[in-house]
Amino acid sequence: MDISIITPSFGQLDWLKLCIASVADQGDVKSEHIIQDAGSANIEEWSEDFKKTHSNLSIHIEKDSGMYDAINRGILKAKGEIVAYLNCDEQYLPGVLSKVVNYFSKHPNIDILFADMVVVDPEGKYLCHRKALLPGKYHTLVSSNLAISTCATFFRRSAIQSHNLYFDTNYKVIGDGEWILRVIDSKIGLAVLREFTSTFTDTGVNLDLTPNAFREKANLLATAPLWARISRKAIVGHYRLRRLLAGTYYQKPFAYEIYTKAQSTARNPFHVPRPTVRWVRPNI
Repeated sequence: MDISIITPSFGQLDWLKLCIASVADQGDVKSEHIIQDAGSANIEEWSEDFKKTHSNLSIHIEKDSGMYDAINRGILKAKGEIVAYLNCDEQYLPGVLSKVVNYFSKHPNIDILFADMVVVDPEGKYLCHRKALLPGKYHTLVSSNLAISTCATFFRRSAIQSHNLYFDTNYKVIGDGEWILRVIDSKIGLAVLREFTSTFTDTGVNLDLTPNAFREKANLLATAPLWARISRKAIVGHYRLRRLLAGTYYQKPFAYEIYTKAQSTARNPFHVPRPTVRWVRPNI
């Protein structure tokens, strides 16, 4: 079973090379890494150098209408049975893709798999972590926080095609939330892999902090039924109770290894003696 990783890219080549490295060293799993770049400066020269040393890498330089258009283009090019997307400022942890592929092989009824992620600062240091929970429709509508992390989401390409679960390109920042709503309505098989598979870098300039993101979140909230908007606090409270009962607030000390700008040729180890779910954004 092959896996295809898609990375939408524009003007983030320093982060992109770390993302590429984290996919390239995943061991004997059969993978391809598709980069959809919208025309970054010096991308052609840069891509030629990288393709010489990364045989599973393909870089497609195409103008697009945003991140979700780039992801859709990548899905249409993908050959793997399993597909995922990883942004430039995100990485996979060592050996996780083989675990994902094995899970899908053993669970043919599961079409989308959600896993856990670690949030790091621009130097790769631990900030917090997020554990996945199966998403609920009304929580997704009324909350600004998704129950899942897109950098730790994996899906069967056949399910995307048969249920037309491509991303809505009208969204530029929070299309994941709208996508999750359609995933829930499709009633396909969903599951959680309780394992850290990915890291997300809080650079301080992530798209979810832009005015456009807040505007799109408000628009999505407006589509919720009136009762759900009125009951927003209760819905969020129920979601937090689900998290508590699922044990997602607890994590024993752990370690992770990622690439950093200071050391981009080998993974750097980080030990987390006091894990937390409290996300305090760094001062960049």
